Amino acid sequence: MARGRIRAKIRRSSLYTFACYHSHPSEAEGPHDIEGPGYSRMVYCNQPHMHVDKPLRYCSNYISTTKYNVLTFLPKAIFEQFRRVANLYFLLAAVLSITPISPFSAVSMIAPLGFVVGLSMAKEALEDWRRFIQDMKVNLRRASVHKKDGTFGQKPWMKIQVGNVVKVEKDQFFPADLLLLSSSYEDGICYVETMNLDGETNLKVKRSLEATLSLDDDSTFKDFSATIKCEDPNPNLYAFVGNFEYNRDVYPLDPSQILLRDSKLRNTAYVYGVVIFTGHDSKVMQNATKSPSKRSRVEKQMDKIIYILFTLLVFISFISSLGFIVKTEYDLPTWWYLQVPDDSGYFDPHKPLVSGFYHLVTALILYGYLIPISLYVSIEVVKVLQALFINKDLHMYDEETGTPAQARTSNLNEELGQVDTILSDKTGTLTCNQMNFLKCSIAGIAYGTCSSDVELAAAKQMALDEDRQSKAGTPPSWGKSRQGSGESEIELETVITSKDKDNHNKPAFKGFNFEDSRLMNGNWFKEPSADAILLFFRILSLCHTAIPEQDEETGVFTYEAESPDEGSFLVAAREFGFEFCRRTQSSIFVSERYPSFHEPVEREFKVLNLLDFTSKRKRMSVIVRDENGQILLLCKGADSIIFDRLSRYGRTYEVPTSKHLTDYGEVGLRTLALAYKKLDEAEYSAWNEDFMKAKTSIGGDRDLILERLSDMIERDLILVGATAVEDKLQKGVPQCIDKLAQAGLKIWVLTGDKMETAINIGFACSLLRQGMKQICITTNVGASAQNSKQTVKENILMQISDGSEMIKLEKDPHAAFALIIDGKTLTYALEDDMKHKFLNLAVSCASVICCRVSPKQKALVTRLVKQGTGKTTLAIGDGANDVGMIQEADIGVGISGCEGMQLDIILAVLQSVMASDFAIAQFRFLERLLVVHGHWCYKRIAQMICYFFYKNIAFGLTIFYFEAFAGFSGQSVYVDWYMLLFNVVLTSLPVISLGVFEQDVDSEVCLQFPALYQQGPKNLFFDWYRIFGWMANGLYTSLIIFFLNIIIFHDQAFRPGGQTADMIAVGTVMFTCVIWAVNCQIALTMSHFTWIQHFLVWGSIASWYLFLLIYGELQLSLNVNAFRILFEVLAPAPIYWCATLLVTVACNLPYLAHISFQRSFNPLDHHVIQEIKYYKRDIKDRHMWRRERSKARQTTKIGFTARVDAKIMQLRGRLNNKYSSQSKYVVMSQQT
Repeated sequence: MARGRIRAKIRRSSLYTFACYHSHPSEAEGPHDIEGPGYSRMVYCNQPHMHVDKPLRYCSNYISTTKYNVLTFLPKAIFEQFRRVANLYFLLAAVLSITPISPFSAVSMIAPLGFVVGLSMAKEALEDWRRFIQDMKVNLRRASVHKKDGTFGQKPWMKIQVGNVVKVEKDQFFPADLLLLSSSYEDGICYVETMNLDGETNLKVKRSLEATLSLDDDSTFKDFSATIKCEDPNPNLYAFVGNFEYNRDVYPLDPSQILLRDSKLRNTAYVYGVVIFTGHDSKVMQNATKSPSKRSRVEKQMDKIIYILFTLLVFISFISSLGFIVKTEYDLPTWWYLQVPDDSGYFDPHKPLVSGFYHLVTALILYGYLIPISLYVSIEVVKVLQALFINKDLHMYDEETGTPAQARTSNLNEELGQVDTILSDKTGTLTCNQMNFLKCSIAGIAYGTCSSDVELAAAKQMALDEDRQSKAGTPPSWGKSRQGSGESEIELETVITSKDKDNHNKPAFKGFNFEDSRLMNGNWFKEPSADAILLFFRILSLCHTAIPEQDEETGVFTYEAESPDEGSFLVAAREFGFEFCRRTQSSIFVSERYPSFHEPVEREFKVLNLLDFTSKRKRMSVIVRDENGQILLLCKGADSIIFDRLSRYGRTYEVPTSKHLTDYGEVGLRTLALAYKKLDEAEYSAWNEDFMKAKTSIGGDRDLILERLSDMIERDLILVGATAVEDKLQKGVPQCIDKLAQAGLKIWVLTGDKMETAINIGFACSLLRQGMKQICITTNVGASAQNSKQTVKENILMQISDGSEMIKLEKDPHAAFALIIDGKTLTYALEDDMKHKFLNLAVSCASVICCRVSPKQKALVTRLVKQGTGKTTLAIGDGANDVGMIQEADIGVGISGCEGMQLDIILAVLQSVMASDFAIAQFRFLERLLVVHGHWCYKRIAQMICYFFYKNIAFGLTIFYFEAFAGFSGQSVYVDWYMLLFNVVLTSLPVISLGVFEQDVDSEVCLQFPALYQQGPKNLFFDWYRIFGWMANGLYTSLIIFFLNIIIFHDQAFRPGGQTADMIAVGTVMFTCVIWAVNCQIALTMSHFTWIQHFLVWGSIASWYLFLLIYGELQLSLNVNAFRILFEVLAPAPIYWCATLLVTVACNLPYLAHISFQRSFNPLDHHVIQEIKYYKRDIKDRHMWRRERSKARQTTKIGFTARVDAKIMQLRGRLNNKYSSQSKYVVMSQQT
């Protein structure tokens, strides 16, 4: 948009005392001294051609989060594949298969390896291609860039260069790190949302240099040129040092003039800025980490099993070679018919050691079936199908946004079932940045009948408990209460709950969920404290920095506020009849509606001063003059801060208000106290004179003087009331956290928000609750500036030690601790000499909240937890500031859906999604992703791998036994085609069905019995005990198959003519027994059958007989004396069928006995549930089913259930006190 744009005439900077100060250039203290290393960057503004060649050529604005590119794909992907030790072994075997000493053809070894590696590389390429496509969606976003002669045109982000002048309009993201030159406001300020950088939803105020305020139109950039010398690229989001040279003057730059990439312009029509850092030089990308190559713990442990099997392979090959050396030296010369030594020298009695070495190589290839090459292919296929089921799960499909779950990589499916700690972002992940005004306390009277989620759940649970007690028999104290009062308080709560449920279903305004007829529709005027209520409403409508925007169609005002809290207060004031409708440079206009007036009255309040909110002050005040000339100071803030500033005569309502605040806090509401003060003209004038002098002064003590003066005027307040706002969490967040806590997972919150906001969110989502002891570790800002780094570290270390000691000395088993730490303190706590003590304290606490953390710190905390605990971590987030954390964790989950998201927000969210391993639309879907799919995938993969090694040991060792039986000759008992088909066709499909369809319990039961999830973190199905158990089972099966068949067929008539069985017949019978034994074993292993499993298991056995039938008719069979091996040789012999049946039963009998014993005397959790479901006790005996469900949750001190339990204990304590007092009264009455 070219010329003619009208600038906003409000000088918004006058509203801010602390956040937006900037001295006049003539009063500035001078440019920064930035000579030396680390400050070498030169930027020529509006001259991007200067940055084409070195040394001023900087990186482009193109960003990439892919693991590979065209040049690195082959070497990196091949390296990834051969990190797997099994692939290394088969590569060696493939090379050796080219030599004459190989027992198999080269094609039979190279082809499977090429297929396995090629398939895995193709999968990696496909997944990385998807990341590339998502990168390009960001790189191709358009921005308005100055071309020449004062004209601006659209250009892709990836084409933006250092030095370009960029124009960004409202609700757009900044394409690079920019220096703010001017804005649509006359004084050059703008509002920035940094949610994608630090998770903070409150808007930040930025202000340009006064020297560049004149650059307020496109045409003004026709001849604009300037030079910036500043710091080199670094990851520090909150610091910037540089100098701006313009019109022969040099001005110092600081972070208040820097607009960071991926932050968003809000409440401002447009800004102009010049590009300083592009692409991977920008601060948000400096905070990002490279896409790592992640491998699951199961896969890493599988490598260890491969090492064990490879050791076994080498061991038996060495034994075979020793046997061959002995045979070659002592027996081979007497076997004249073999005509030794042969021409190749492989069998030379005169050189037994050389022959033994050749045989060692042959044996290493021959016994290679101990290490299954098809295992990796089968796992890849299974994981892809598992990922497909995750993607198609309708229970994780968000209908509001049309977003399904997405498994962006299938490598980590089983890792979902072993998570120990979840590290979550807050903004956009747990919350949806919406506050609802729910309750309030005015003049000591509580208003608001709607119940919070905690109240609803507590009442429901207590009613359920009472119903159970009434069935089981009523305790005396409860019986007396019924007789005395006729109605229990629990029943009363239930009535209120049911009424409020109806209210929740009614349509409500966004930000307002208040119900109370005493205040609505002008009824407040009839209340005895109407004057206090009027003052309460005016504080809501006046004490803020918001901007009203009127919808032209509906005429309804909406508000652009710096925080969601402010927005909800203004909506509440509007619904109460006090509508903030207009703001000028010096006034606020409120449309007030009274019952006695037909039309609303617009009142003007002159804004004299505004003392804005900071995290240190924890309060905000506005000084106004009303239409009667009265000067009022209106204040809102944390109750502890406000109460300390009340006058002696302003505490009339302190006791009841404190009680209401405590009640609101117990049910998870965010609270603020409201107060006021009348000022005399003389008192205000004297204070304001000092205040304005301090505000316009320069020097290091300016902020301290302003704080002292603010504190002086904000004394002797009169308490009016308090607000209670429900932080609008995403749908199902408290329930999801509760279920995850019951599943035994630990949950940490890492947020860029200030500590107060983070604590409030902790209460809202039940990570914190009343009665939980909070350990807050902070650094005093003033002290850290004055003291040395060592002193600050010692102070932090003392706080950590005190917290650890407090936990050790706690004797109450129900006591819960929460650790809360800010980003500045975390900087020291993450240093090498302190981080393990910090971690030990953190893991001892029920919940951990880290606030004001940078993206880099999020990644460092995640790394500390991952490496320090040695357990699986999962990180979940929704913005660019979460990318480092998502990539650092063992599993990264991105939030991909948000109701009503604009296109630019969606593209920003893509940065977290494309860096993640899994993407879900809402945090609540994490419950099903972990508790259902994670549990299933872990157990499926674990059982699949154990079974794979079992069947290959059972099959491979029979080859070793026969070779020993045949004089260590290198002869295999099986036909080559049998061996090739064993893993590829005859046993592969049943094991894939096990990995895809197996369910120990169904999804509903997984959610009802969350403690089942702990089978994964405890690694019950893939620990060494179970792995060696399966290996022992394979050893036993191999012994039975080989020796039982040898005993049966040794010197035994096989055909009607009396002939004995030859090697091919015995080998085919043994192979038949292997097929039957391993397929019956997998059938016994499965808990859940569908027609697919039946078809694949029994179809695999049938396919063996079909193969024998076809193979026996082919010419190939003549080469190995296997012509019509089934039809004419085996099928007519009853001993063949009897041996197959006997061996199969003998192989599977021990496993059957083991699982029968375990289910009868030492059942696992899922065994008990399976029995209950099988006998339908869950339907016939619901009481027993509920009792088992209550047992099947991990003891936890966080979550909705723990909070409800605490609330129930509190209510029961009140009831007991009430009943005891009633009993005393009855006794006293009887005595009198």
